[in-house]
Amino acid sequence: MVSKIIPIFAHKKPINEHNMKKLFLSILLMALPLLASAYDCQVDGFYYNLIPEGILAQVTSGDTHYSGSVVIPEKFTYEGVEYSVISIGERAFEWCSGLTSVTIPNSVTSIGYSAFYYCSGLTSVTIPNSVTSIGNDAFRNCIGLTSITIPNSVTSIGDWAFEGCSRLTTVTIPNSVTSIGHSAFSGCSGLTSITIPNSVTHIGDNAFSGCSGLTSIIVEDGNPNYDSRDYCNAIIETETNNLINGCMNTIIPNTVTAIGNLAFYDCRGLISVTIPNSVTSIGFGAFQNCTGLTSVIIPNSVTSIGSGAFEGCHGLTSVTIPKSVTSIGHGAYSGCSSLSSIIVEDGNPNYDSRDNCNAIIETETNNLIKGCMNTIIPSTVTSIEWNAFYNCTGLTSITIPNSVTRIGDYAFQCCRNLTSVTIPNSMTYIGLFAFSSCSSLTSVISKMENPCSITDDIFSHPFWDLDYYDIYCDATLYVPEGTIDKYKSTNYWNKFVHIEEWEPSDIIIINRKESETANGEKRYDASGNKINKSQRGLNIIRMNDGTVKKVVVK
Repeated sequence: MVSKIIPIFAHKKPINEHNMKKLFLSILLMALPLLASAYDCQVDGFYYNLIPEGILAQVTSGDTHYSGSVVIPEKFTYEGVEYSVISIGERAFEWCSGLTSVTIPNSVTSIGYSAFYYCSGLTSVTIPNSVTSIGNDAFRNCIGLTSITIPNSVTSIGDWAFEGCSRLTTVTIPNSVTSIGHSAFSGCSGLTSITIPNSVTHIGDNAFSGCSGLTSIIVEDGNPNYDSRDYCNAIIETETNNLINGCMNTIIPNTVTAIGNLAFYDCRGLISVTIPNSVTSIGFGAFQNCTGLTSVIIPNSVTSIGSGAFEGCHGLTSVTIPKSVTSIGHGAYSGCSSLSSIIVEDGNPNYDSRDNCNAIIETETNNLIKGCMNTIIPSTVTSIEWNAFYNCTGLTSITIPNSVTRIGDYAFQCCRNLTSVTIPNSMTYIGLFAFSSCSSLTSVISKMENPCSITDDIFSHPFWDLDYYDIYCDATLYVPEGTIDKYKSTNYWNKFVHIEEWEPSDIIIINRKESETANGEKRYDASGNKINKSQRGLNIIRMNDGTVKKVVVK
């Protein structure tokens, strides 16, 4: 069965201006307690919290943001008492965009949660060998950092500690470090090489995911928990044989049994990958956004493909699902815009591509879970699932058979070259944003004698989409004869400016080239005006034999 989860890059329901203001006010009100500065004293431009258990202090945030080049003192005097600075507190320098460099004194032993979060102008940090821990989010989104030296006193690097430091090109992890946190270096797209010392016994999930520039990954010999066997340019969990992080030069060893979650996420330099017959599972988002990936062969040892596993792999042109695969997670191939061929091997117990349909269908439920530009939906399909054709830019027209009763959320979203769609009389539900951002859609042909209930966003234009096109204003809705009043009185169907009554069975869908060579004497537009050549949308062609044909040109 397909598990429904929200993919990493799910589009949300648009927020109108009124709701946007309400949302902003709510966020501001929730943030007010955080904005209120709390500190014990201010000395020489630094704000401190004093620690009662000793003559100690912690650097914290204050009434104004720190800026420029900052040298934190090892000691300071307040009200006649000398205090030692032992830590950088939570959020001490958070959002200090004017901060360019920081020198931390030898007295400091820890750098706290979000200490330098989003210090976008920070280019240089000196961390002394007195520091033993770098906290969660400590340098997250410090996009100006190009290099960092972690001293050999540090034993732990926190979750998201350097996440999003996209210009970071070099980092040396010392052999004092035993733990690297979840997503610690995620999104560090400038990193080209990583060496994991043999002291590291824990690497959190996605520690190096999204490091798209990585060409070399080495785990030092003697590490008890991880290895990079056979010079594979990857991090493998030794006990489980799970490959947890790869790069563009990874060669997957034939002893690996699983490709972990987000293992190759955003590895845009990866062009092809050979998955050996030892692998049984491909994890969530394993190859997500590998936009350069043009070829991948899934061996018949694989039994499960995780949600979003190949999402956004725009270069993939064909997919073959072996008969061994019994589980395909939601959106496994979502957004693979170049797919022209989808085949499920005969004998698969859970999935099929019946009638050479170029799609993946869940056999038991007759749900179409993934289609492509050449999909022909079989008349046995009952549902088109969530995201099934999302961003399928090669799709130009689609006829949905009368067996289909349900179209899932986002099913055809961002099919930007889709010019016409035919909705059957059997339809009972059309999901959120099902046809939004279909910026070439000129004809919506409905065969429904009683229009199903829809919401405003199905054909709407989301606020995040810069390619503006108003389907309600620019496309024509064709409805069965005698039903126009029903559509004009049904919420959101009545938003279509152009609604025409036509008997759907009389409408032929052809492309523009075919329309120009049609054996007809005269051509008219939908309003009956004579035209010299065919145009997008409805055309009326009087044929040489005297018959009249209604043609939708895509």
